[in-house]
Amino acid sequence: MTNETVITAIAQLVEPLLANEPGYFLVEVKIKPTNNIKVFIDADQGASIDKLIAFNRALYPLIEASGIVPADDFSLEVSSPGLDEPLKNQRQYVKNIGRKVEVTLLDGTQKEGVLLAVDDSKLTLEQTIGKKKEKVQIEINNTEIKHTKVCIVF
Repeated sequence: MTNETVITAIAQLVEPLLANEPGYFLVEVKIKPTNNIKVFIDADQGASIDKLIAFNRALYPLIEASGIVPADDFSLEVSSPGLDEPLKNQRQYVKNIGRKVEVTLLDGTQKEGVLLAVDDSKLTLEQTIGKKKEKVQIEINNTEIKHTKVCIVF
């Protein structure tokens, strides 16, 4: 099986587990060459460690029984995406409304500001410009975005 096929099959095993927890959603599945399977799950109100452990314990035997990967030749990690990971889906953008983000555009330029709104086609940022700290709103089409990261503010 190709990695993409395995990733799709694992995602299909995760979805029923998440159906019982409507606040949780699958962000991404990654597989390292050593058959280390990483499943990233997030939640609208923040993912709890206890829930992530429960998802791991429920998912492991499903993967083992499915035969997708050799039963004795894989490891599984279920976690939430780290702060340094780019936002991958709409729910992550919605969850981070009100936070400062850095948007890298396809042309390599970067825009930084507070995420004000998100819809299916664009996002709205509030930028602070100049010495007078003037607030300006800009819209960025989703098709122009390479990736978006949440800024860590201390």
